[in-house]
Amino acid sequence: MRKLLAATLGVLSAIGGFVDIGDLVAASQAGARFGMAHAWVLLVGVVGICAYAEMAGRIAAVSGRAVFDLVRERLGPRVALLNLVASWLVTVITLAAELGGVALALQLATGLSYLLWVPVAAVAVWLVLWRMRFELMERVFGLAGLALLVFAVALFALPTDWAELGRGALRVSPGGETWSVYWFVAVALFASTVSPYEVFFFSSGGVEERWSAADLAHARSNVLIGFPVGGFLALSLIAVATVAYHPTGASLDTLDQVARPVLTALGGAGLAAAVLAFFAVTFGAALETGLSAAYAASQYFGWQWGKRVSPREAARFHSVLLVGLLLGVLLLMTAVDPVQLTEYMLVLSAVVLPLTYLPILVVANDRNYLGDRVNGWWTNLLGAVFLLLIVAASVAAIPLAIVTRMGR
Repeated sequence: MRKLLAATLGVLSAIGGFVDIGDLVAASQAGARFGMAHAWVLLVGVVGICAYAEMAGRIAAVSGRAVFDLVRERLGPRVALLNLVASWLVTVITLAAELGGVALALQLATGLSYLLWVPVAAVAVWLVLWRMRFELMERVFGLAGLALLVFAVALFALPTDWAELGRGALRVSPGGETWSVYWFVAVALFASTVSPYEVFFFSSGGVEERWSAADLAHARSNVLIGFPVGGFLALSLIAVATVAYHPTGASLDTLDQVARPVLTALGGAGLAAAVLAFFAVTFGAALETGLSAAYAASQYFGWQWGKRVSPREAARFHSVLLVGLLLGVLLLMTAVDPVQLTEYMLVLSAVVLPLTYLPILVVANDRNYLGDRVNGWWTNLLGAVFLLLIVAASVAAIPLAIVTRMGR
């Protein structure tokens, strides 16, 4: 339990990256349409994000500075500005999608329209970021997100053919769909596991927690516990959707449909746990994306930043945070479907992924910042292979979206 509590930054980061609104949608749709045929995407995502999160955490611990702070210094203001604009826009759209996810979870709980809950969710996120201590925020929302384990429990109550699930995970096949749709879903699911803001939040959180070189083991425990947990939760979503929906060929379009198999398997108590999980993971991801947008802008421009710093001392940091929340609310109040917004956000995330991950690999090999703590050959090999996959996903995302009409 102590190790789990010590790794709550990694758990919260993983909740944001693996099981936010993006993965609730992408993983469940993948399972319903293709069964377990995309399980390999999660495995690749876990390995890759662990490699890059470890680099980001090591950079923060050894240099005492966040990744985006060093990107501008190492790559120059023009390259960093391109990185900032792309990642900031995608992060704000992601923030809007997460607020929509919180609102949809509250709609499930109360029956009231999600549009009524959008401003309430934004105010709640602002209050938590303004008033709650960083460590408490990590533990409350990181660990509350583990309520999503109810999907793993539901598998034992559903008529699950475990042997067939295992065989399905070893097959790479589009089933009755086309290969283009299969690969579009793979790219969307991949983007949901390695969201651009994820490593920025993890690195900045390490600086907020004042990591030093002596905390490298602690940083790695955050990575090696938190992110695999997130991957397991996402895999549970795929498996439940596979059992409940894939045999009939049904498609998923709402969070209510995602939760329905848990209600069938575990009754009202299971549904309550699922709704709590939806709320916790989307609220936690909204906290993460809101902070990430403010972190990136403040670190690029050299402003005082940090959740620990009072609004008076870091007025511009907190202003960017507030602007991001307001933009997210305005986007949702156009009555755009939060699930469709999430789908478009995943495509955009895939496109900008190289702008996030290439600078991390560059900085992690710079002895001016890390001394003898730079990447070893094995980490560089893993990072390079994963970067090639990221570039492939980035190049393929928009053509696949057009050819498949967003996977329809």
